[in-house]
This record gives sequence, C-alpha cells and structure tokens, in this order.
Amino acid sequence: MPSHRYASVFDRVTVPLTDRAWPSRVLTAAPLWVPVDLRDGNQALAEPMDPQRKRRFFELLVAMGYKEIEVGYPSASQTDYDFVRLLASSDLAPDDVTIVVFTAARRDLIERTIDSVRGVRNPVVIHVYTATAPTWRDVVLGRGRAELADLILSAGKDVLELTGDRPDIRLQFSPEVFNLTEPDYVLDVCDAMTALWDATPERPVILNLPATVEVATPNVYADQIEYMHRNLARRDGVILSVHPHNDRGTGVACAELAVLAGAQRVEGCVFGNGERTGNVDIATLALNLHAQGIDPMIDFSDIDEIRRTVEYCNGIEVHPRHPYVGDLVHTAFSGTHQDAIRKGLAEHRTRAEEAGSSPRDEKWLVPYLPIDPADLGRSYDAVIRVNSQSGKGGIAYLLETEFGVELPRRLQIDFARTVQTHADAVGDEVSPADLWALFERTYLSSPVEERLALDHYRMDGSRLTITLREGDDLHVHTTTDEGPVAGLVSALAHAGITLEILALHQTSIGEGSSADALTLLEYRNSRGTTWTAGRADSVLDASFEAVMRAASSSPTEVCPRLDSNQRPAL
Repeated sequence: MPSHRYASVFDRVTVPLTDRAWPSRVLTAAPLWVPVDLRDGNQALAEPMDPQRKRRFFELLVAMGYKEIEVGYPSASQTDYDFVRLLASSDLAPDDVTIVVFTAARRDLIERTIDSVRGVRNPVVIHVYTATAPTWRDVVLGRGRAELADLILSAGKDVLELTGDRPDIRLQFSPEVFNLTEPDYVLDVCDAMTALWDATPERPVILNLPATVEVATPNVYADQIEYMHRNLARRDGVILSVHPHNDRGTGVACAELAVLAGAQRVEGCVFGNGERTGNVDIATLALNLHAQGIDPMIDFSDIDEIRRTVEYCNGIEVHPRHPYVGDLVHTAFSGTHQDAIRKGLAEHRTRAEEAGSSPRDEKWLVPYLPIDPADLGRSYDAVIRVNSQSGKGGIAYLLETEFGVELPRRLQIDFARTVQTHADAVGDEVSPADLWALFERTYLSSPVEERLALDHYRMDGSRLTITLREGDDLHVHTTTDEGPVAGLVSALAHAGITLEILALHQTSIGEGSSADALTLLEYRNSRGTTWTAGRADSVLDASFEAVMRAASSSPTEVCPRLDSNQRPAL
C-alpha cells in the first residue's frame, strides 16, 4: 500500500486550540435536525428521485417530526425547482416546517433559487455555499484567498438584494470543505458574512461547517468546531451547524463530538445516504440519544415503515446490520448472547410484575440490547434466531415464545445437540417452524410399540386400574398407594419392562383452553438416560403417552431402581 503518497491532515490544517473543553462535556439535549435527503441524498443517487418519490419522502420527514427540511437544489434541477413550486402552491408543508433551498454562490443561480420560493408560505432558508479549502481554491476555482472572499461577499450581497426585506427568509452560508480550510481564513470569511447579513439573536444566520470529505479523526473536527464556536464575532447571532460526511466511517462520531464542541444544528440523511460513502446518519444520531435517555424529538416508533419508505425512494436497501434499523440489528444467533438476552427479558418482566407496572415503564437493562426493540415498533419475535452457532437458551426461547413450550434445562441441553447437528447439515438458519418439526421428530414421533399397549385405565378415587395389552393377552394392574404415572410404571414392571422416571415436566402447546398438554419425560433404562414426550388433550393422557413411548424403547430386562429419595414426585 503506497501510504507515503498521502499527507497527514496536520500537514494541511493546524487548529490553534490547546485548552479544548469538549472532552469533558456530555450530551444533554437533541440538536436541531435538518434532513438533506431531498437535496444532498438525492444528488447521490444513480437515479434521482422522481416527483412522486420526492413527495413521499418529504411526507415521511414531516410525519417523523422534522421542522426544517432541505428540499432541493432548484437552480441545478428542473425536478427540484418544480418540487419547490409544488410546496408554494399546496399545503404539503405544515406551517411550522421551514423549507431550505440550496445554491452555489453565483448570481444567476441565486436568482433562480429565490424565484423558486416565490409564494412559499412557510419560513424559508436560502443556503449559499462555496468551497474554501486550498486544493479547491487552486484546482477547482482558480482563485486566491482574497479573490474568493470577494466572490463570497458578492454572493451574500446578491442574496440580500434579491430577497429584499422578506422577514420569512433566513440566510445560511456553508464554506464547503470547511475541515480542510485554514482556521483563520474560514473564520474571517464567516465573520464577514454575518456582518454583511447583520446576524442578531432575533434573526440569526446559520453558519454550516461541513466535513465535506472526512480526512481526520473525529477529535480534530471537534477542535475545529470549538475554535469557531469560541471565536466567531457574532456568536449569539449565529446558529452553528455541521454537515459531516462519512469517508472514514466516523461521520456519526464527528457529529456527536461537534455537538459537544458547540454545534447546535446537524445536517444529514436518514440512514446516511449521500455522495461517496454517505452523509452522517441522523437516524443513528437520534437513536443514540434515545439510548442515553435523551428525547431525540423525532418519532422512530415505526422504524420498519420508515425503512421501507426510504428504500423505495432511494432505491437502496438498508444493510441488515445497520444500527437500529437493519433486519438483524436486534438479532442474536450466538448461544452466549441468546442466553443473556433470554434471562434479561425474563428478569425485566419479573421486575415489572413485582412493581405492578407495565414492562414498557420499567428501566431497560437487558444484555446486548441497548434499547427495547418495541420502542421502534418491533416485536421480540426476531430477537433470537437459531443457526449452528446457537445454544440451548435460544432454542428454548423460540419454542417458548412461538409455541408456549417450556423446556427444562437438561432437555434444552439434549435437544440443542440435535439442533446443532441439523443446522450443521443444512448450513442455514433454523426457523421456529423447523425447530418444532425437529422437536416432534425427536421426541414425539417414535412409535409406541404394539407389543405392549395401554389398553385402558380407570381411576376410582385413589384406586387406579391399568390394563395393558400384549397381543391377545391383557395385564391388569391395580394400585392405591401410587400416583398415576408411578402406577403405570409399576404395571409395566409387572409386564417385564422396567424403567426409571427421572424427571417429569408439564407444559402446553399454545395457549387457551384448546391448547394440548405436553409431558416431557426424562427416564433411564439399562441402555442409559434419555428424554421423550407425550401429547394429548389432557395432562394425564399426555403423561401416559410419554411413559408408553419410553417403555417402547426399553428392553425387557431389569434396570437398577433409584432409592426412594431420588425419585421424582409423580
């Protein structure tokens, strides 16, 4: 890798800040959010949005609660111009939503932009930008520092002239590639613009400081923002905004540290679409705040509908591991993760029950899940899924949540071996339906041998009579001092089949009065210890079926009996 070709950011920009304050600050409130999906995100699409998709995206942003939305680049695209005109001629934008339009610092483009917002009843921001970094000045614009500053101020005067005294229009300036611009130069240019536009607390100017190409670690960007925050001439008349890109993959960190450093406003795209590696992801930023107990002021309670709309409008699928919104982001396949999540969810429910409150009101303390999926409109169905990496806890969780079947721990271990063998063989995820089919095949499908069948039984108070059929012969066994299962085991012993019942666990399949009873039986015979099950309308019939299935796999040889204090209560 020819790394020597690339200069350190410190060879190009030095921030004169030695007593930075941002590292000791904490986030306490959401910044002002400005989604730029309809402009910056739209420019990044191979196939830009048509009017229908653009409108649908705008309606989504409004429904989510965004109050300032950058809607397009009307001087660069007829579609964008027409969309702004649609906003002017309709009630698509609620009165409390501010419309932002974007333009380069050139008079003819500014004229076209201001013409596009003619008649818009909403508050409007005219957003003017010019690249200011040395490479852009030299290579792209061919202008020195002074000449470029004159161009920027000239554009600022054009905006003032063309907007007149309209009180509903506010102004915004972006020194593009701010993060690669000399701090003293960008500070002078920004101060000149706020003086020209007479920035005051009553009518503030937005200064937007983009990390247009992310080239340094996030702490460097934070230093640059704090330097501006502390040195701007009219700071109380400025809304300090940031617009990080994601070239290094640290756009979210840049934005969070920038807010700590004094930024009040963040521009970005829902789920991070944008040129090259994308803009900062303002959904992740907002939900990071939510996960820290801070209201993001934006509604993400139906995250899947938001994702579907964004995917439709952008024509780009969201990655399954994308923070918060990805299909698999709350999903655990690992056995250790599954076990911790299962225990955490159970403990969360228990705390709520003990407090007499709803689980939705309880403090969220579940391992591996930083937020409750229900906050985003998701169920717990997809939290635990099974593949060859999964453990007994995940398998047990799925059988319990999907079918109501509770497995005792030793049966979890026994069945997990079967599931992992199956998962290794198929090389794919095992669905809940697959799990249940595998469980039935393992514990419920082995035939009860006809050589010895339970013909019928009768209970009269404490008296139990069991009739076993062996061919044409009947074996009748009566007992009054044993439970029903123990009585059946005794009858089998008299018929020559000896087995020990080690554990008997009752559960059900499904819920309600129509649910079948399921008996899970651990037993031992001379061949070893294993599990089986029985399913029936009643608990007793299910238990008898499980015992008879165990008898079918037991030889007619005597097995050492357990001491009485080792026997389960049957």
